[in-house]
Amino acid sequence: MDTLEIERRYSGLVDQQCCLSCGGAIDLSQPQPGETCIDLGCGKGTDLIRLREAVGGQGLVYGIDISEGMLAKAQKNIDKFGYSNVKLIRSELEQLHVESNIANLVISNCTINHASNKRAVWSEIKRVLKKGGRLVVSDIYSTEPVPEEYANDPVAVAECWAGAITKEEYLSILTETGFKNVTIVEESKPYKKGEIVVVSFTVSANKPSCNCGS
Repeated sequence: MDTLEIERRYSGLVDQQCCLSCGGAIDLSQPQPGETCIDLGCGKGTDLIRLREAVGGQGLVYGIDISEGMLAKAQKNIDKFGYSNVKLIRSELEQLHVESNIANLVISNCTINHASNKRAVWSEIKRVLKKGGRLVVSDIYSTEPVPEEYANDPVAVAECWAGAITKEEYLSILTETGFKNVTIVEESKPYKKGEIVVVSFTVSANKPSCNCGS
């Protein structure tokens, strides 16, 4: 992940009324009272507040983002509600600053496509999930492999399209990482974004509840 380019782009969007999502991960994740939840790429904190409302005072919510500007905005939004069990952490996705086996649920919305090492991101998600824990991730995939001239362009990647991989590669990484019950729960029609054609989708999966075969 090109941290400087992501920081520049997304800190610049802090006060703009724009949508940075590509799916309904939060609506499909069904957080439960008392659970520990992690939002990767938490942005301004809107989904963190919704997670906190669902898990209640006995739960715990972590917001992860690389953008200092977004985290500062998220903290202001959270402070309005007086929530003390929502924790914000500045971290890259490939090496999360969160202890292992802590989360019941991990969500993310249009964030993982930015990561240059997606296998590392999914390995980290598996690490922080408890056994039997679940993920609900909204993202994009490309209908064809992204040409290297765009895939290696940090600006194009930060614009949330050039870091996309194909559906086949995306799902293969999930299964090879060891996730079970990998399911696409919603999927858009293909559409043009940047110089490629992409599809927005939401995928769910579980960390195995035992070490057998994983």
